[in-house]
Amino acid sequence: MGTHRISSGGVVFRPAGAAHEVAEVALIRVVRADGHAWALPKGWVEKGEDLEQTAVREVREETGLDAKVLRKLGEITYEFYSKADRSRVLKTVHLFLLECLGGNIADHDDEVEEARWFPLDEAVATLTHKNERDILEKAVGLIQGGGKSA
Repeated sequence: MGTHRISSGGVVFRPAGAAHEVAEVALIRVVRADGHAWALPKGWVEKGEDLEQTAVREVREETGLDAKVLRKLGEITYEFYSKADRSRVLKTVHLFLLECLGGNIADHDDEVEEARWFPLDEAVATLTHKNERDILEKAVGLIQGGGKSA
């Protein structure tokens, strides 16, 4: 069994309001070996951080947005082969529901090609990976319910 790595991130949304009539979610576009992928912002947990702090920091770095954690959505675990480690890596990603407090999606870091706001249903259709779509669908239900627990 190879390495086990922990990541944290989440679904950042801004509620429906005057500026945008529907609630929207911020997704990031990243380069992959086989082209591009639309994904949820997430990244490795750094030493001394808890999962929620990592989610907030990664959202800030990858989307340019300041956000606060409302609740945990769940986690996804998958395996991939790491060329650097020359072994299989088991990765667990903890995902949270975060409300956007401010910031600008133009301020994302260089690892990300683009950050963009999507209406909820479009966001679900846009995400590349099914395991992230499942989490987002759960988040959509909560956002439409006002962010309260299901």
